[in-house]
Amino acid sequence: MATLDDHIAQSLRDSERSGELRSAPSYGKPLHHGDGWDETPEEFRLPFKILKDAGVVPAEVELMQQLGKLRQTLAATTDAEQRRVLQQRISELQQTIALRLEKLRVSGSL
Repeated sequence: MATLDDHIAQSLRDSERSGELRSAPSYGKPLHHGDGWDETPEEFRLPFKILKDAGVVPAEVELMQQLGKLRQTLAATTDAEQRRVLQQRISELQQTIALRLEKLRVSGSL
């Protein structure tokens, strides 16, 4: 009984024989992930890929998205008091993100 790996290998051999693989624009070139794969520490690549494939965003990414929204709101705000509150919240969020990333870098976990 053929395994899934056997089936994949056979499909690749068939595609290569038919010339289908050679017609691909990326044929013979190194893969470019373009999604931060190479910049991600090796021990986090698989867990982050699993999260990404499951549609789950890491907490740090959610915090960065919140930070971006706060910055947009700040740019559109003219009220001085509201600007002060937003700037304070942005500062707190930046510190939270920096601390989480540093802990992740140093210890490998949060």
